[in-house]
Amino acid sequence: MAGAFITFEGIDGSGKSTQLRMLASELRQRGQQVVATREPGGTPLGTRLREALLDAQEQVDPLAELLLYAADRAQHVRALVRPALESDHIILSDRYADATVAYQGAGRGFPDQLIAEVVALATGGLMPDLTLIFDLTVDESLRRTSRRVRDDQQADRLDAEDAAFHQRVRDAYMRIAAAEPERVKIIDASGAVEETHAEVLKLVMPFLEKHRSGVSL
Repeated sequence: MAGAFITFEGIDGSGKSTQLRMLASELRQRGQQVVATREPGGTPLGTRLREALLDAQEQVDPLAELLLYAADRAQHVRALVRPALESDHIILSDRYADATVAYQGAGRGFPDQLIAEVVALATGGLMPDLTLIFDLTVDESLRRTSRRVRDDQQADRLDAEDAAFHQRVRDAYMRIAAAEPERVKIIDASGAVEETHAEVLKLVMPFLEKHRSGVSL
């Protein structure tokens, strides 16, 4: 595939969505063809699934949650991501398969083998070229999330999870980064938005230059 697939991961409140929007704007200003998307919700079907998955009033069984995320991802990959990559676009996705490993695997406690099989089925083997994990302490994550809920009056089901859940998720992300250091890069998300954006650019711009030239990282 000629395009590039970059995913943004991290626990709630890490600022990944803001950083994705900033990078998309920067790349477009530089003349790049960019598709900014998210999981769940990157397709019309995904938007409907997102409403159910994140509705704070909806009681979603953990297995149903796992399978709904997989359904969203299967549609996302086949209807949006693969076609965009084949058209030489840069895809920026707010969450992807690593989120299932972290949230449903470590967070919910599903077995590693089951998670691996579900991820492989949904993705068809498509993995990102580069993944940025925006790292934040759980305490800071909960502070930011509480502030967001207070300001926006919006909360989703993940906002209601306790600190132990979010710590398991963060630990899982760190294990993913340790296991795949060439694909996965950790960015300290504790600083100001512009500082974090500068770190994103330091990683992404050289990556894209090498990726487009066919040079292995």
